Amino acid sequence: MLQRPSYWDTRFVRRFMAFFGPISSIYDFVTFGVMLFVFQAGESLFQTGWFVESLATQCLVIFVIRTRRIPFYRSRPSAPLFVTTIACAVLGAAIPFIPPLAHLFGFTPLPAAFLGILVLMIATYLVLVDLGKRWFYRAERRGEPLAPRLPHQHRRIRRLATRWSHPAAVAVK
Repeated sequence: MLQRPSYWDTRFVRRFMAFFGPISSIYDFVTFGVMLFVFQAGESLFQTGWFVESLATQCLVIFVIRTRRIPFYRSRPSAPLFVTTIACAVLGAAIPFIPPLAHLFGFTPLPAAFLGILVLMIATYLVLVDLGKRWFYRAERRGEPLAPRLPHQHRRIRRLATRWSHPAAVAVK
């Protein structure tokens, strides 16, 4: 993969987004419900809770979807990916408690009970996505390709074309 450029299979990306996108939306709606019905949140608290939940789930789901291994923790991420992803999620959760930043964004400190619920929501989200991966990649386990393979002539043309589109392949004199 490093020696020869590969191409994005848009059909695979579309299927992937259509499958995993709604799972994320379900957790947004759960967050809305918790903020409105459990905490009777006003505008600022609602915005803060949704921001923290969205940032945390979307950062942490990277660890699940970056690999096809099930369970996801069998594939360890690189140290820079792990550190930056965790730092982003922690910083996002800390912003509502840092007065100058919280005021800048219009956030209010979150109740401790919400943070506890958030941990449970994140855990169930990651487990659900990991289980979803098992179902999503089932065709591959049956020996079927996830996307149809291009005929040899089309692969050859695409491979030749990528040589000319790669910046390192263009010689500047």
